[in-house]
Amino acid sequence: MPIPIHDPLHPPGGALKRLPLLKAAVTFIAAVCLCLCGLLYLQLDQSRHQDLASARVASVNLTQAMAQQAQDTFLQADLVLASLADWIQADGFGPVMQPRMHNTFARRVQSLEQLHGLFLFDKHGHWVVTSFDNLIRGAGVADREYFTFHQQNASLIAHIGPAIRSRQDGEWIIPISRRVNDKDGNFQGVLMAGIKMAYFDQFFRSFSLDDKSEMTLALADGTLLARRPFDEARIGSQLAEEHIFKHDTVVGQGGDAVIRSAVDGIVRLYGHRHLQAYPLVVTAAMSEEAILAGWSGRALQSSLIVALVVLGICLFGWVFTRQVRNSERIEADLRKAQEALELIATHDSLTGLANRRLFERALDIEFGRGARQHSPLSLVMVDIDFFKRYNDTYGHVAGDHCLAQVAQVLKDCCHRKADLAVRYGGEEFAVLLPDTNLNGAMALAEQIRHRVIDKHIVHSGSSTGYLTVSLGCYAFVPSSLDSIEVFIQRADAALYQAKHNGRNRVAALSMQDGLDALERSDR
Repeated sequence: MPIPIHDPLHPPGGALKRLPLLKAAVTFIAAVCLCLCGLLYLQLDQSRHQDLASARVASVNLTQAMAQQAQDTFLQADLVLASLADWIQADGFGPVMQPRMHNTFARRVQSLEQLHGLFLFDKHGHWVVTSFDNLIRGAGVADREYFTFHQQNASLIAHIGPAIRSRQDGEWIIPISRRVNDKDGNFQGVLMAGIKMAYFDQFFRSFSLDDKSEMTLALADGTLLARRPFDEARIGSQLAEEHIFKHDTVVGQGGDAVIRSAVDGIVRLYGHRHLQAYPLVVTAAMSEEAILAGWSGRALQSSLIVALVVLGICLFGWVFTRQVRNSERIEADLRKAQEALELIATHDSLTGLANRRLFERALDIEFGRGARQHSPLSLVMVDIDFFKRYNDTYGHVAGDHCLAQVAQVLKDCCHRKADLAVRYGGEEFAVLLPDTNLNGAMALAEQIRHRVIDKHIVHSGSSTGYLTVSLGCYAFVPSSLDSIEVFIQRADAALYQAKHNGRNRVAALSMQDGLDALERSDR
């Protein structure tokens, strides 16, 4: 019987062996899809709660800002009233004092933008002095709530009354007033400051809220003083039968509640806060529809995205693993190739030192850093003495070996990570030393010179019989006006000075020497 030949890629029984794997893949994909749907539900539910929680935080911040603004507004007016009340009680408000008092009232009103006006009434409620130029001679204000309050109460603390229309010019104001006594403590009149209702309306409008939101300022008993949106018919009405006052059962500074309004049926998040210094309450209400508007859009968008992701997983799940593995292998190969190319592009192949390209890049970086940090930057130029004679005497192979030995000395002497040893060209080398002054550069140069001598590289063309190097040092604190080319030229000029003075030595170039050398080279 002939022996059956099988394809090595499809061994016998392959269909049976692939069946559990197929089931596992289908089960895995189904589990992933179910998990995504479950996560979508949890995410949407959590996002909804987070939006409501963020709205509560925003409500707290909003009511706190409103409370602080309201308290500062009334406190500034109250301080003005207190100082004026003390003055009036001490000096009285006779005819001689009234012109001076009028000027003082007018200046106080001009200094505080929330003030509509300042008014002084005698014990019968008649007008005595105002901040306006024309003094009203009418029936007086004996019928006003704030006047009656001070007439019947001996307390000298400030009193905030219901909003009224000013009899001076008809503008809506919120009165804050103080009782004025004579020197014996008897009732002499009332000093009142009118807070512009328009001032609060302007402040309320500075917040970006939807059209269904509300902001209110009310007395502690629920009497409405100011509201956004402004509704003149509701000014002075009682809020005690509405929203937050019904649910404010816990004594405290503030709170919030999601309530359906009894007026328009809109569900809102109501937040409120009591002022610490005055019997006032601020409330801010944001509609639930506006709070969750963004969540609804995100829910639809997230559902569509998850549906597409589930479809993609079903179609391309089995391809994904292979693609990732191939991508990782290719990426690793590319990374190795990039590192090798970077090393080739930035280092000298003979000595292993940095080349001119890396040197120029490092110079740009260190110049900028030195200019920012005002730190010194040093450069040591190194040249092998009589290297041409060495090459002619011992050959180029020996010359390459000599260059590698000198390069190793430079590597060994550069102890800091920031120090950079460079093969500048031919037998010339450079050492870039950040955060190093001239003394440090010269010390390193001397160390390099001695290390080269200690190598005992025989050189019959040298006066010492051994290979030596000449070194030039230059250091300065770079600035934005300095040039890299000039920096290199000055270090090179120092090297020229070392070679001119007999070689096998270290020379340093001062700032003046560098300028003179540059002038000679220009000539």
